[in-house]
Amino acid sequence: MPLATAPRILVVNAGSSSLKLRLLDPGDRIVASADLPAPAGQADDAAVSQAVRAFGEVDAVGHRIVHGGTRFSAPVRVDAEVTGALVALTDLAPLHQPKSLAALTAVGALLPDVPAVACFDTAFHAGMPAAATTYALPREWRTRWQLRRYGFHGLSHAYASRKAAELVGRNITELRIVTCHLGAGASLAAVHRGRSVDTTMGFTPLEGLVMATRSGNVDPGLVLWLEEHVGMPPAEIAATLEHRSGLLGLAGTADMRAVLDRAHGGDADAGLAVDVYSHRLRAGIAAMAAAMEGLDVLVFTGGVGENAPEIRERACAGLAFLDVGLDPAVNSATGDAEIGATGARVTVVVVTAREDLQIAHEVRQVLGLARPQRNRSGPGSCPTAPRS
Repeated sequence: MPLATAPRILVVNAGSSSLKLRLLDPGDRIVASADLPAPAGQADDAAVSQAVRAFGEVDAVGHRIVHGGTRFSAPVRVDAEVTGALVALTDLAPLHQPKSLAALTAVGALLPDVPAVACFDTAFHAGMPAAATTYALPREWRTRWQLRRYGFHGLSHAYASRKAAELVGRNITELRIVTCHLGAGASLAAVHRGRSVDTTMGFTPLEGLVMATRSGNVDPGLVLWLEEHVGMPPAEIAATLEHRSGLLGLAGTADMRAVLDRAHGGDADAGLAVDVYSHRLRAGIAAMAAAMEGLDVLVFTGGVGENAPEIRERACAGLAFLDVGLDPAVNSATGDAEIGATGARVTVVVVTAREDLQIAHEVRQVLGLARPQRNRSGPGSCPTAPRS
C-alpha cells in the first residue's frame, strides 16, 4: 500500500521479560505506549492484539532484532526470506532471538499489510575493522562457525552518539566519541566519525563490562577448569555467567541503586562490587579511546549511565590523563545534558536512551520516508505517554 509521507511508526522492542511497544507520530513524539509482560519470552497474543488495536493507525513497523549475523549489516525490510534468515541465526543468540521473532510474528499477524523493518543491535558494529572483530583462533574455526566479535547494543550506541554530537553542536563526522551504555546489560563503543570501530561485547553479550547479572570478561581457562576439575556441566556454567554473576554475584543484588546504598552503609561486598564495576568501566573507556587515538566526547546512557552520578564520577575520576573531568554541580543532571568540567578538553554528556528513535530513524531510511517533523521542543519531547 502507499506509505504516508510522514508516517506513524510502531516500534517493537522485545526485551528479556517484557515487550515494549511505542507509537511515534511524524514529529517523533510518543503518542501511545505499552509495556507488556513476557515472562517466558513471549507476550500474550491477546494483550498484544489489544494494545496494537488501541494504538489506531500504523503506517510502518520497526522491530529491534538482537542479532543480524554476518548477513545483515544494515536494517532491512521484512519479508519471508528475511524472516527465514533470522530464524537461522537463532543459534547465535538463543536467549534473545526467539523473543524478537515471536514479537515479529505476533505484530505481523495483526498488521499484515503494513511494511515492517528489522533493525539490528549488531549492525552498527558490522563495519568494525578486522583487528577489532577477529579472535585469535584457527581460521577453520572462524570461518566454519562465524566466530568473531559482533558487538551489541548498537541501536543505543548509534542514537547516543548522534544525540551527543547534536548536544555539543558539532558534526559527528568530526568527533571521536565513547558511548557508555550502562543498564542491566552494559557495553561501550568507540565511535569514530560516526562509525563504530570497537566495542566491548563480542561473540555474545557476555563479553566486556561487569553487568547486572552477567560476569563480563572472565579467563576462558577458568571455565575450562570448572568443567575439567569440578565437573560442572556447561549448562550450569552458562546459567551462572549469564544470570547469577555481575553485581548480583558480587553484592547479592543486581540493582545498582541498592548496591550503592549498601556500599555507603559499609557493606564490604557492595563496596567491592562498586570498585570492580568502576575499575572495569574506566579501563574499558580508556581502551575505546585508544582505538581512536584520542577522545572528544564521553557519553553516559542507559539506566545506570543516566541515573547513577556516583558511577559517572568514579569513571571520570580515573580518566584525568585523557583530560576528562566532571562538574560536580551538574553531574546530578538527568535527561540530555552536558556535565563536564569547564575547561576540560573532553566533553562529557548524559543522553537519555532512546532506541525507539533510532529504530524509527532506520525505518525511514529503509522505506524512503520523510524525516520527522521537528517542533520547538525537539524530537521525543514527550518521553512518557498514556499507556494504551
